[in-house]
Formats: sequence, structure tokens, C-alpha cells
Amino acid sequence: MYALGLDSSTQSCSALIIDVDSGSIVAEASVNFGEQLPQYNAPSGFIPGGENGEVHSDPRMWLDALEILLNELQGQCDLSKVRAISGAGQQHGSVYLNDQWFTAIDTLAENQTLAEQLAPTLSRTTSPIWMDSSTGEECHEMTAAVGGEDIVCAKSGSIAIERFTGPQIRRFYKNDPAAYEQTARIHLVSSFLCSVLIGADAPIDTGDGAGMNLVNIDTWDWDSELLEAAAPDLLDKLPAVKPGSTIAGSLCDYFTQQYGFAADVPVTIFTGDNPSSLVGMGASRPGKLVVSLGTSDTFFAAMPSVVADPAGCGHVFGNPSGGSMSLQCFVNGSLAREAVKDKFDYDWDQFTQALANTPSGNDGNYMLPFFRPETSPRVDLPAPILKGSAAFENWADADGAVRACVEGQFLNMKQRTDWMQLQPEVIYLTGGASKNDAIAQVIADIFQAKVQRLLVSGSVGLGAAMRAASNSLGCDLGTLEHRFCQPEVGSTITPQAGSSVYQAAAQAFAALL
Repeated sequence: MYALGLDSSTQSCSALIIDVDSGSIVAEASVNFGEQLPQYNAPSGFIPGGENGEVHSDPRMWLDALEILLNELQGQCDLSKVRAISGAGQQHGSVYLNDQWFTAIDTLAENQTLAEQLAPTLSRTTSPIWMDSSTGEECHEMTAAVGGEDIVCAKSGSIAIERFTGPQIRRFYKNDPAAYEQTARIHLVSSFLCSVLIGADAPIDTGDGAGMNLVNIDTWDWDSELLEAAAPDLLDKLPAVKPGSTIAGSLCDYFTQQYGFAADVPVTIFTGDNPSSLVGMGASRPGKLVVSLGTSDTFFAAMPSVVADPAGCGHVFGNPSGGSMSLQCFVNGSLAREAVKDKFDYDWDQFTQALANTPSGNDGNYMLPFFRPETSPRVDLPAPILKGSAAFENWADADGAVRACVEGQFLNMKQRTDWMQLQPEVIYLTGGASKNDAIAQVIADIFQAKVQRLLVSGSVGLGAAMRAASNSLGCDLGTLEHRFCQPEVGSTITPQAGSSVYQAAAQAFAALL
């Protein structure tokens, strides 16, 4: 039995097909928007040159990419063997549709492309995506209307965020009230593409829906106060909110006729890329954390209970496997590590050796390693702050500075994520810096948990395929994780330093902050 997982991300649309019996991936394909769809003038997946922080994409581009993608998959395997489908979309992107949408989606014709048939249903020709930062004023307005950041965060799992859909809808309503009035349905990227596949209006799942500042994380349904703060009559323009286990419908005739899928293939509700990645990394149950070490470092995990960050730095989304998940972004990730490396003209081998040359706890030398404005915590420093020996504070101790940067990053990560009430059994590392054993050792020591690197690539699409197989084919999700989410051989790193070493360091770091 085959399951198909789709991933519509910022720069590409990708997919993979898994054979759930053999535990193998039988087909993979990806369509790069800029390279393969140049007519949309989006070399990096979005339209450049937006004013006032606007970053938009053309939703027709996503439809064209889906068709190219399915053509490629059709050439790799027999799509009639696919018995379950799900997918994910880049979080926070939104699509605005008029009342023609409901008829058009139900009557897709084989002799026209999806983009040609659905373009007339757009009440807004472009879609704001997660990179859009134009809604600062609207965030303040929504916050004030509801009664403050604490209330917005407690209700929606996040403070009002510029890229989130609620403030984006409010800005659209303010700037173009006539077009807002003509809007009959507002979808997320995920629910829009799910609707296209089933030929009907699909619901929004709790994972992606929570990234809107509109869903109440206690009831997992639309919050009337937040909706009212965003725009009038908004409830009528939104689909229902449903859990990630929901079967949205069956694949519509358009895709069976065009690409050779079997009839009546069940389609599990789509989710956001981060919730889907949680599943694809094998971390859908509490006790397993994922730390992605990239330009920014990202921490996400399944939560044992629903609780919002009292500091307003983290986010709570629905877990598509049930319950909730947390996500927290740390802006000063790889760029901060690189800044320290470059300051001493080190290469990465010397950077790694510096960690070997220095002891855990760094002899009492500590750093707030914030080279650019940070979101966790929300601080804007002109430069990192150093506390320790005279040589260290004067940037004369290169190896000490390297260790202080790395230890500072993960002391900060642990303190900023304590609100999640997690007791980690294992931390899965991904991203470029995850290959560095010395950095992984610091993480293991500070969190007092074993660290592993996974062999998983394409975790968003894999998570979608696994969810489809679990929801529609009766496959046990734990068994699928065992088959598809194995760690690299020999990659497990266990704590070496005792917890007492970093207890003192944590107190000193907190005081410095």
C-alpha cells in the first residue's frame, strides 16, 4: 500500500510516496518555483519588491507546481497504487476567494488547468506569506481590542505576530474593504490545496489554524473575541477547524482522470509545515524534542498539556497526531556562531577544536550571544554581553568565546523553553550545524538528554505521508516512525558533564540577561 505526502513550501512544491509495508520511499519529486515557473516572477518563491514589508506569492503558481509535480510522480510509479494522501503547506500563508469558489472547486474540468479554472475565484490576486512584516499596526490594534498581549497569547498560543493570518486579514479589510466584502472564503495554503484535491471546501486543521491568532487553544475552535478584533463577519468567511486525524474527503475525479489515481482515495486534512515535520521526524509524542540548527535555531516538540508561553516568545500549535505542540524560534543561530568564528578568523575545524580545548561551564566565562535582535527573549542589544575574566571580556580569549557562544545559545534555549513543561528522553538534531559532534555534546550536557541525528530528509512530506497512512490505512504511527525515522548509526551522544556544572552556569546566565 502506498501513501502520498505533499509539501508546498516557500520555494518549492515537493512530494514523496512511501510503501508502508516495505518501509521504503518509492518516488520523490520537487518543483522549484523560480526555476520551473519563471512566468510568476518569483525567483525565490515570492514576488520581490513588496512595499511596506509586504511579501506575497501568486496562488496560481502553487496550482501549476502541483500539476507539474504529479506529472513527475506519474512517471516514477503507478499512482493507482496510492491508497492514502495528505499534505502540508507553508504556515501563515492565506488565500482569498469569492463566492464562485464553491462551485468551481466542485466542477473541475479535465480540459483546463487548475490555475485557469480557479483564477476567477480569487478575490485577492496574491497571497501574503510568512515572510510578510507589514501588519505591525494591525497587531497592536488586535492586541488592544482583546485586552493585551497576555490575553492574546493565552487565547491563541502566541502574541499577535505580523506574519500570522489574523493581522493579515485585518490589514486586507482596512486597505481594501470592497475586496474583503467580496471575499466568501479565506483559506490557508494547506487547506486551499487540500480543497483542490478533494474538489470541495476543506477544513483547517488545529496545527496550521493555531498560526493565525484566531483559534482558541483551549477549545481548538475559532475564538469570537479574536475574530471580532480582526475583521467584521469573519466567521462566515472561514472554514471549520478540525483535528489532524480528520478525513477531509476523497480525491476528486480531476486527479483520477489526469494522473491515474484510483477512485475514492481518502485525503487526510492538510496541516502546516512545522506540525508535519514534527511527525516526519518521529517526534509526535511527548518526550522527543526536535532542534533544528539553521540560520535561526528552532525548537519544537509535542507537549504533554496545552499551555501558552507566559513570556509570549513561543508558540503553541495543534499537534496533527493529537494534543498540542510547541515551537520556538531563536534568531541568533548559525549566524551568531559564524560571527564568533569569523571574529577570530577561525575555520569550522578550529571552532570545533575550541570546544574540545575548553571545559564544560567555561571556567565561569559567559556570553549573551545576541548579534542581532532576538525574539526569544525579546531583546535588542548593540553587541553580545560578556562576563568573566578580563581577557574573555576583552575578546582576547578566542576558544573561551567560542564555548561561551555555544553554551549561551543552549542555556538560553533551555531557559526559554522551560514553560513547555517537557521532560526530554531524546533530542533529535537537524540542520547544517547538527553534524558537529562538539555542538551536539553541549546540547546533550545542558539538557541532560541523549542527542541523535536522524537519517530523515524531507520530513514535511514524510510526515504527511505517515499521517495519511495512519489515518486511512490503519497503520500504527509508532511502527511507521520505527520504519522511516531511524537515527544515523553511531550518532547518539549522551551527557558527559553532570547537571551541577550547568546549574551554576544557568543561574549566572539568567543574572546576566
